[in-house]
Amino acid sequence: MAPVYFTPGPAQLYPTVAQHLQNGLDKQVFSLSHRSQAFKDLYRKADKGLRALFNLPQGYAIYFTGSATEIWERSLQNLTAQSSFHLVNGSFSKKYLSHAQWLGRQAQAVQVPFGEGFDIDALAVPQEAELLAITQNETSSGVCMPVQDIHALRTYFPEPLLSVDMVSGAPYAALDFSKVDMAFFSVQKGFGLPAGLGVWLVNERCREKAAQLEGQQYTGGHYSIASLQEQYTQFQTPCTPNVLGIYLLAHVVEDLLAKSIAVIRQETEAKALKLYSFLEESALFSPFVQKPQHRSPTVVVANVEGRPAAEVITALKTQGLVVGSGYGAFKDRQIRIANFPAVSEADVDQLLIALKKL
Repeated sequence: MAPVYFTPGPAQLYPTVAQHLQNGLDKQVFSLSHRSQAFKDLYRKADKGLRALFNLPQGYAIYFTGSATEIWERSLQNLTAQSSFHLVNGSFSKKYLSHAQWLGRQAQAVQVPFGEGFDIDALAVPQEAELLAITQNETSSGVCMPVQDIHALRTYFPEPLLSVDMVSGAPYAALDFSKVDMAFFSVQKGFGLPAGLGVWLVNERCREKAAQLEGQQYTGGHYSIASLQEQYTQFQTPCTPNVLGIYLLAHVVEDLLAKSIAVIRQETEAKALKLYSFLEESALFSPFVQKPQHRSPTVVVANVEGRPAAEVITALKTQGLVVGSGYGAFKDRQIRIANFPAVSEADVDQLLIALKKL
């Protein structure tokens, strides 16, 4: 029996990926020229599906990159001339801040301890901030920012562009895209696809800012917003793209839509409830994130009590259940359990049975 991957990325492949991959091989779609009509049709198909999945407003464009982490740099190059402001509560939100500092921006941040969320009513964002960068779901710590808090940030701070890293939250997170300016994710997590493709959702407000900065500073060359947008209007990319990734994404998005995003969200919450309820009652494990409103439904982080986390990971692996280790300094004390759509309720039940026997 094939193992089940509860790792937070790369993660379990979505169940339909194997058949889509074989169909793509049979049709030889991976040899398509990215200037061909066939590729334009493929891009258009992916675009249509993602628009429906996220309920994107009319003015949004959808760009493809090599990864989500690439978008940290691209967004800062294109959308800031001097300053950015970052909400930092884990390793990935901190890396977004670090990219701003490396680029010489006057980057400021409010930082809370690893594993904690934010009190947005207590936030103060400087007026000069051009970009407000938040991480909707911290993969490193299992902290999730409630979407209503993200929406409230637009009301509190209407001037800076609002950038949302939703790498391990998409497609679950029910963002209202009329209240954010850009969001991005990679496909190897919530979409259950092989790594190597980032998706960047960008609104008109971002494109207007990028146009102001184009020619005044380096904005990314081939992967500037201006270049991406010019090609996007023809459903093309500036450079040779990951055709395989786009093909698989287009088809898996169709599968998600056929199931319905409402059902996917309900299933995600039901599985998360099972996992957190177990952690609350267990003698060996406990939830790392203390406040329930900040606990991620998609990346569940558990403290391991009284034994090395590596022993737990090894014991589960012998049963075909692969969980992630803790991140950074927490590697020996925690496990991380991905609860993405590719993982079924039966898979979660099997994992809980194994955890209870440890």
